[in-house]
Amino acid sequence: MDARPLLAGVARGLRGPHANPPGEAFTVWLYVRLLAVIFGIAFASLGVQVLGLIGHDGILPAGEWLDAVRAQIGPTAWRYVPSLFWLGAGDRLLVGVCVAGIVLAALLLAGVAPPLVLAGLWFGYLSLVSVGQDFLSFQWDSLLLEAGLIAFLLVPWRWWSRPGSDPPPRPLALWLARWLIFRLMFSSAAAKLSSGDPTWRHLTALTYHYETQCLPPWTAWYAHHLPVAFQRFSCAGMFAIEGLVPWLFFAPARLRRLRFTGAFITIGFQLLIALTGNYGFFNWLTIALCVPLLDDGVFRRAPATTPAPAEAAAPERRVPARAPLWLVRPVAVVLLGLSLVPLSDVLGLPRMWLGPLPLVERTLSPFRAVNRYGLFAVMTTQRTEIGLEGSADGVHWREYEFRWKPGAVDRLPAFVAPYHPRLDWQMWFAALVPFGSDRWYLAFCRSLLLGSPSVQKLLGRDPFSGAAPRFVRAIAYDYHFSEPATRQRTGAWWTRTAIGPYGPVLALEDGRLVAVPGAGAP
Repeated sequence: MDARPLLAGVARGLRGPHANPPGEAFTVWLYVRLLAVIFGIAFASLGVQVLGLIGHDGILPAGEWLDAVRAQIGPTAWRYVPSLFWLGAGDRLLVGVCVAGIVLAALLLAGVAPPLVLAGLWFGYLSLVSVGQDFLSFQWDSLLLEAGLIAFLLVPWRWWSRPGSDPPPRPLALWLARWLIFRLMFSSAAAKLSSGDPTWRHLTALTYHYETQCLPPWTAWYAHHLPVAFQRFSCAGMFAIEGLVPWLFFAPARLRRLRFTGAFITIGFQLLIALTGNYGFFNWLTIALCVPLLDDGVFRRAPATTPAPAEAAAPERRVPARAPLWLVRPVAVVLLGLSLVPLSDVLGLPRMWLGPLPLVERTLSPFRAVNRYGLFAVMTTQRTEIGLEGSADGVHWREYEFRWKPGAVDRLPAFVAPYHPRLDWQMWFAALVPFGSDRWYLAFCRSLLLGSPSVQKLLGRDPFSGAAPRFVRAIAYDYHFSEPATRQRTGAWWTRTAIGPYGPVLALEDGRLVAVPGAGAP
């Protein structure tokens, strides 16, 4: 594929403002297609893990959790957990919703009934997020839902969406999309500064980040060994991109070059992050969110969608089907008002000036209509990994191998994004808190002792070949990237030192998880 025409179009769009702005119909068409791909990735990524995570024999069964919520709240529980799975949370329906999500994403990509398909995608993913508990509590899960809700107001309300015939988007809906990417980026800078973390204040955070991030790829090893002066410079540049560049997103039409500049800087920044980290579909979703900052003049081969002057002056009733204003206006007002709550929180502002908005936001929070953003507000400065081991006799122990998180020191740290291995990610979080703080971790150990096949499939290698061990234990290790001389000599990407036990040896007694005092000390 020849990229020169597209690059030429980008350059042409950046040369200067047009006398008549070229419109955004094709830009929105492209944005919705990118969103369709990301929805498809999200459903597919979860589909191959969902049974091990929240299936009947999974770590945190969705059915058991819904039963507990219903028992505690009563018949109005659906308001707090909006989900299709109130009709049943069996394995077939869990997998079926993931498959349906992939199909709907393909239909959206093809332009079939965009508002109906987007509504199905949004509710299907919300249903999974609502019952996913710890495993679907990541910021990009909420971000995808918020983006899908806004896209519902952006897409043409017709049975077929085609470039060249789609109507221009509602300006208010387009503004909401730009407000979302602003909040995402600006909140990231604000969260870091308001946290008081000294590594961000002293611009030393990146000297730790590449080594201590959740799932570093092999490129992170090289980034970690860059000079400290460069790491400080990069940190300062990051604050400029996250804290200052987003203000360019609101540049008016006559200064559209500034908005484009902000979009392309943000896209480049996300590509750099993706080059040195594994963050599921987050970076690609953020890149997609930058597309509404552009307009059709950026794309040289964009079909002509700008109405002629006579058409532009035509009454509202002649504009092809778009989301009705009676829906767009109140929804926009509600979303804008509610979004001020998490934004104020991340800025450290008191909520009292928002009046009743915090209460409304809390009431509607189960629907993930607006969300709080700000990754890595506090930098992790030490990498502790949990090594899980099983034993049939309490004497001889064999270590479980995870697919993606650091294990063997000589194993190449791999790229896995946009796939999101949720168990591997949660193991990183578990190492940051004391033993017993995470309900899911204890449930995971119980699943291993029960020999759950769906849970074992989440692992890279089961040392017991499907059998259930009698005991499991966890050892905490201190991991560091190896020095260049060490890697050249041994081929090891990591060095690791045992810290000690991460909690007691565990076993099952009448189906209950119990500690075995004094057993299996490493």
